[in-house]
Amino acid sequence: MRESLRRLAGSSSEDGMESRPTGTRRVRIELLDGEHINVDIDRKARGSDLLDKVCDNLDIVEKDFFGLLYAQRGDSRAWLDLERRLSKTFRNEPWDVRFVVKFYPPEPSELRDDNTRYQLGLAVRRDLIEGRLTCSTITHALLASYVLQAELGDREGRVSGALLSSHLAVPLQVLTEDLEDKVDELYRKHKGQTPAEAELNYLENAKKISLYGAELHPAKDSEDIDISLGICARGVTVLRDGILMNRFPWTKITKISYNKRIFTLKLRASEFDECETYLSFRLPSTRACKKLWRCSVENHMFFRREAPVRVARCAGLPRFGSRRVSCRRTLRQLRAALPTPAA
Repeated sequence: MRESLRRLAGSSSEDGMESRPTGTRRVRIELLDGEHINVDIDRKARGSDLLDKVCDNLDIVEKDFFGLLYAQRGDSRAWLDLERRLSKTFRNEPWDVRFVVKFYPPEPSELRDDNTRYQLGLAVRRDLIEGRLTCSTITHALLASYVLQAELGDREGRVSGALLSSHLAVPLQVLTEDLEDKVDELYRKHKGQTPAEAELNYLENAKKISLYGAELHPAKDSEDIDISLGICARGVTVLRDGILMNRFPWTKITKISYNKRIFTLKLRASEFDECETYLSFRLPSTRACKKLWRCSVENHMFFRREAPVRVARCAGLPRFGSRRVSCRRTLRQLRAALPTPAA
């Protein structure tokens, strides 16, 4: 994996001043480990071409779990449209994007590619460090102990705060002496685990965190109370003050729609209900509402559908911008396309 990173970084100089073929553009990419690399790509290329190029250089086979983020009008986490030409999204060089995990697999053990699993581990660590994912102190300690086992091997000395910080094992705001002691105790128990085993154990514990892989969107409920809507592999989660209030699995949701700033979920009638239920939420802007709608549709399509489908315009409602979604293959198609591991 590190050899792949060096090869990719070596394909472009840091200063970006060397000559390159006519008709190409310079793209600066931030990887999940915090490194920045430059790549050159044809000016007529689409987002999918850039994603494929990065994945190929990182030796990632399961490309469809990943995506590219860029900053757009105050939104630092806008998803790059994989079907749109890059020149229609960016203007001045270098074009800046972030390589990230877009669809977090609910069962990391089912991943076929070690490099995908490695990148997923980096993504979870970054979510924890940057505060998008929170967990208990004991979970922080357990995850940090697997990080050290994967990167340093068997424990040789006592765990210190400086060691944990240098390996980005825990967020600085939760680092205490008690946490160091707990990490040290757990780290000792992992003796003999290989890096691959430790990385898998890390992910098997991370997937149990309630907001694992969730993309959060600020909104207001019907009572005008501030909430967050989390979209992930399992469905839509409603949180208030960071506390999980409700969860709607994809199997219960029959329709996802939006009109201006109003985002609506249509829920299947349960055995105790006489009719279907509609839940509506108000977003800060039409742009934010459309982003939530796209995120929801793409996650539902990737994790639940047999194959991508064209998203039709809702009858009787005006069309607010493009309804194109960036989902090239679903999870089922991805698994079917990969060779079955030898027994």
